[in-house]
Amino acid sequence: MKIAIIGQQDFGKGVLEAFLARGDEVAAVFCAPEKEGARPDVLRVAAQEKGLKVHQFKSLRAPEAVQAMQEANADIGIMAFVLQFAPQEFVNIPKCGTIQYHPSLLPKFRGPSSINWPIIKGETETGLTIFRPTDGLDEGAIVLQKKTPISADDTLGTIYFDRLFPMGVQAMVEAADLVVAGKHKEVVQDESQASYEGWCRGAEAKIDWAKPVDHVYNLIRGCNPAPGAWTTLNGKKLQIFDARKALFRRFADVTGKIGEVTAVTAQSFKVTVQGGTVEVLKAKFEDGKKLSGGEVAQSGGIAAGAILGS
Repeated sequence: MKIAIIGQQDFGKGVLEAFLARGDEVAAVFCAPEKEGARPDVLRVAAQEKGLKVHQFKSLRAPEAVQAMQEANADIGIMAFVLQFAPQEFVNIPKCGTIQYHPSLLPKFRGPSSINWPIIKGETETGLTIFRPTDGLDEGAIVLQKKTPISADDTLGTIYFDRLFPMGVQAMVEAADLVVAGKHKEVVQDESQASYEGWCRGAEAKIDWAKPVDHVYNLIRGCNPAPGAWTTLNGKKLQIFDARKALFRRFADVTGKIGEVTAVTAQSFKVTVQGGTVEVLKAKFEDGKKLSGGEVAQSGGIAAGAILGS
């Protein structure tokens, strides 16, 4: 088939390579322009290395973008990790329209940080959706969905890199085949089940040690590796990545105050939270390197009795 890819970064590159590996023709690649000083977009670089026609428009609303899509004469448009708004006059140009990837089980977790939030909110399942882009945010008809469980120890990194990334690349190819062959079904999203979550950034990643242990633990793993859950020690920012949780089974098991470091070993340090402890296995100060919890404690002066969040 003849396709036009709209996307960026590693996921866009992965999708491009999957279609090329099958012998499909890539008529055009649309990438957002890189910001000044940013690293080169790996999708753009890969496409140019393969001699493909690459477009970088500030807006896909621009008449030049519409004209470029028309000139591509593609069978289908493939939106692979797109942060630019793509209007209907753009996405409807290919003969079979356009399909888009979203890393959640729509209509749940619409929005830009849809991998973080299911983990943070303690969901036990997530997945991906291939859908028809509309002018609404992640609201179009569903073409294909794939599910994956969220285990008690999964992080943003394991969910995305181990599952949603490779599953998503293959799902885009599968959905494109179905759509071009006219064998797909489109299911309208149930708005009564819809949820929207905004960005998961620094403000959302701040740890409140007074929250229940499950809440704190889910926040840490839902922000691992990015944006990185964080706290402070004597006003200095401390990001926490790998961790383990333990519940207080009896009142006699309770040690320390909320946010207090109760034990430090060569590998980790433990912090008291509501109903249990969080053992920090990997962390970094804002001006330091990511190290084991024990190494960070030693280099940053974290000792038993220290209160985090201060």
